[in-house]
Amino acid sequence: MSGIELALIAFALMLGAIFLRVPIAVAMGLTGFFGTWMVLGHPNATLSQLKTLSYDTFSSYSLSIVPLFLLMGQFATKSGMSAALFQAASDWLGHRKGGVAMAAVGACAGFGAVCGSSLATASTMGQVALPEMRKRGYSDSLSTGVLAAGGTLGILIPPSVILVIYAILTQQNIVKMFIAALIPGIIAALGYMLTVAIYVRIKPDAATTAARIPVAERMRTLWRIWPVVLIFGLVMGGIAGDWNWAQDGVQALFTPTEGAAVGAVATGLYGWATGGLTWRGLLDSILQTASASAMIFFIVLGAQLFNSFLAFTQAPQQLAEWVTTQGFAPLMVLSAMLLCYLVFGCVMDSLSMILLTIPIFFPIVQALDFGLTPEEAAIWFGILALIVVEVGLITPPVGMNLFIINSMAKDVPMGRTYRGVAPFVASDLIRVVVLVSFPGITLWLVGVMF
Repeated sequence: MSGIELALIAFALMLGAIFLRVPIAVAMGLTGFFGTWMVLGHPNATLSQLKTLSYDTFSSYSLSIVPLFLLMGQFATKSGMSAALFQAASDWLGHRKGGVAMAAVGACAGFGAVCGSSLATASTMGQVALPEMRKRGYSDSLSTGVLAAGGTLGILIPPSVILVIYAILTQQNIVKMFIAALIPGIIAALGYMLTVAIYVRIKPDAATTAARIPVAERMRTLWRIWPVVLIFGLVMGGIAGDWNWAQDGVQALFTPTEGAAVGAVATGLYGWATGGLTWRGLLDSILQTASASAMIFFIVLGAQLFNSFLAFTQAPQQLAEWVTTQGFAPLMVLSAMLLCYLVFGCVMDSLSMILLTIPIFFPIVQALDFGLTPEEAAIWFGILALIVVEVGLITPPVGMNLFIINSMAKDVPMGRTYRGVAPFVASDLIRVVVLVSFPGITLWLVGVMF
């Protein structure tokens, strides 16, 4: 049996285990362990590898950024930033038709800039914005749909935990990945707002308007969100800004890990100063961060075992060579990969999709000629993959954001939430087509700064 045949059988068995609700970390880990055993013909090597692979994976300094950004998100959730962001956006946009829904999108984007988690963004903003929209007469479909879609901005607007994992897996620069995500993230937020504007014109009864807030009062609410701007500027400016013009290249103030630590401390201090972060909240934040980090690290270890098995089979390299020799158009291959993400998104979470597919897809992307350098292709593909993974969070039947928002509005049938999110899925797909067609949109800011 050839290496690629063995890898395909193992991949099919692993997917079957995942569909049977075996935890993704266990499914990948066991597949990698027994697959390597079959390739090498003896269990001793795989047992030894389990020891060394665990140490090599978790001794990585770059991986320490994950719990720090998760802790930053926990502090942001408990500090009351979400309410201030939504109030400011609502005061500025609420007088427009569908303005409160647009404000929810803007607040999700702002909160995503200090959170890094889609599920946390959807949950936190849902608690703040959903009651307000329903109180103002917004339809159930629009209220739940816009919040489920807006929550996905949590993993696209940097900092993003998923982008960190992708950068580590593909050995890319984390800062460049963050910079590359900025413009697509802004386009995503503007696209959702435009979708709301079109939606309420097609269905006028779905939204209402509010009285225009005086400019002086709007300025006061805008002043209340300065901590979000300050923290985002401190983290992103510190890790991406050029602080020494006398030397060539970007001389950053922080490494990404140091920036994450500074962001977590700054967010925690803000929560403590405003009274939103109590001692009980601090303990809960630490425990929830530890729990989420353990889950992510366990999945990463399972993925590393699976990746090691694939490396022994040489399947990714053989598959890349086969694709290039078949003469397929690079964009056709890329489209097939993105379609796979859409299908997987119906049954998997975002982290699992990235860890499962990148070891297979990335060598193929690197072997194809998109008219880009290998580094540019890696950054561009990472942002595209992140966006399509983001779509998976709001596609039935297992769109995690849909379930989170629907759990807050238990009287709303799930079918209405599905119908409400459909226009935003369409917006996402249009954005994917644009970014695939014009890679420069993603890569322009990276080129300017580096």
